[in-house]
Amino acid sequence: MPVMEDTDQLSEVFAALANPVRRSLLARLAEGVATVTELAEPFDLQLPAVSKHLTVLERAGLVVRARHAQYRPCAIDASPLQEVLAWAEGYRPLWEARLDRMEQHLAHLRTQETKDA
Repeated sequence: MPVMEDTDQLSEVFAALANPVRRSLLARLAEGVATVTELAEPFDLQLPAVSKHLTVLERAGLVVRARHAQYRPCAIDASPLQEVLAWAEGYRPLWEARLDRMEQHLAHLRTQETKDA
């Protein structure tokens, strides 16, 4: 079982990713830098609502906002996703063991079918 490291950051990232609007915002930012107005376009949301979603993503470290006069571009910072990946990788042996057992069980069932036929 993986060791819990930096639980607060990981919890923030998972909380941020729990919302489909925030996941969509990240997907858009993965394509390149955008303003809040540009990010709001595909959604039926007011700019303050989009801004609140961005604040959650920013607190989780997934988004960085710059300031260039009136222009406030947002960009993705995918580095916290590495932590999520590392956490999930700790469960790989469990998943692989379960899949191996299922494969063995299916092979056993196929053998039984062949004997019964």
